[in-house]
Amino acid sequence: MTLQMSHTSPLRLGLMAAGALAAFAAPALAQEAATTMDKGDTTFMLVSTILVLLMILPGLALFYGGLVRTKNMLSVLIQCTMITALVMVIWVFYGYSFAFGGSDSAFWGGTGKLFLAGVTSASEAETFTEGVMIPEYIFIAFQMTFACITPALIVGAFAERIRFSAIMLFTALWVTIVYFPVAHMVWDVNGLLFKMGALDFAGGTVVHINAGIAGLIGAIMVGKRTGFGRDMMAPHSMTLTMVGAALLWFGWFGFNAGSNLEANAGAALAMINTFTATAGAILAWTVIETLHRGKASLLGAVSGIIAGLVAVTPAAGFAGPVGAIALGAVSSGVCYYFVAVVKNKFGYDDTADVFGIHGVGGIVGALGTAVVNMPGLGGAGGEDYAVGSQFVIQASAVGITILWCGILSFILFKIVDMALGLRVSVEDERQGLDLASHGEAAYHD
Repeated sequence: MTLQMSHTSPLRLGLMAAGALAAFAAPALAQEAATTMDKGDTTFMLVSTILVLLMILPGLALFYGGLVRTKNMLSVLIQCTMITALVMVIWVFYGYSFAFGGSDSAFWGGTGKLFLAGVTSASEAETFTEGVMIPEYIFIAFQMTFACITPALIVGAFAERIRFSAIMLFTALWVTIVYFPVAHMVWDVNGLLFKMGALDFAGGTVVHINAGIAGLIGAIMVGKRTGFGRDMMAPHSMTLTMVGAALLWFGWFGFNAGSNLEANAGAALAMINTFTATAGAILAWTVIETLHRGKASLLGAVSGIIAGLVAVTPAAGFAGPVGAIALGAVSSGVCYYFVAVVKNKFGYDDTADVFGIHGVGGIVGALGTAVVNMPGLGGAGGEDYAVGSQFVIQASAVGITILWCGILSFILFKIVDMALGLRVSVEDERQGLDLASHGEAAYHD
């Protein structure tokens, strides 16, 4: 709705009077005005941050919840909820400092901002435009939601058999030892991968490769579900999974467009790429599945949604919309192969295909970013852009992330297993984690 206002309205006269008063006060307020933050950027980042929370709760929780059996629905919901709360507290206590504390280290941010020391309502955080700032509290909260969703993604790999206390302890250790250093390496100006020139607009390495590799290690170490390959383990509610996938796609606009940190054309590019890459991935997955299985499934379509979103995440601010479609389609093809062929061949039980979609899609997206950034494909690279050298940098960043996450995740799973035990008993697993671990049920006859 547009508000029409006459030239002599009281509101306009009031604004004119305020402007005249401001003219007299301008010299005295010049210093203050120079540090005033744009309300449009601030509002944009507030909304983007809330959208990322929506991705986790209820988006990811419902997506995973629908994929498990009825008797384990609530266990997934509470795991996502408790991980989110735990990481929020850890982030404020020391996580933000470890990732963005101002250290010159290539691997961690130091202790300069433990318990948010020195952060006030007047604190500012830089954006990608010189002189354009946003409140530091918003940057802290925005990055906090990324830290929350990453360990929550891991849950899907070993859902239906993990001990609740084990996943909580693992989460606390994992974000500290794995996530915070990788976030620093990729997104801090002093970080190892940042200085290498690695491109990761919104978290292909930090979020998705990290989560996918940790999920694969966890799925193998926790072991297969009792009856895997013999009992019926179909998703109990594709309806809820579709709702969750739709909420993930909706919230992902905050994830990708918000990573631009400013409400400008860069955010608009990330937004349209989040549309187009996902559409390309859905179509590609459905066509491949139809050719391979003879029928198109809703599970395949929602898998395509996630595959496209994951792949475009590192490239959202660099690709053109057509390049994003191609990236999403390629990601679907590769992810489908890992989900339908590789997983069956090697026999690991990745319940919600965390590695097959997030890990593999993240790798495809990180490598593909070097290609879709080419100006000839509508990308943001300059005239002197060298796709070959950038691809090598991207591959190096992927390799470092896989090694860092894989080795340390293995060690952390071992520590948790020795301290608490990773999985529930066979009896509890057969009963279902809802009742066995939490004493409640999702549904009642």
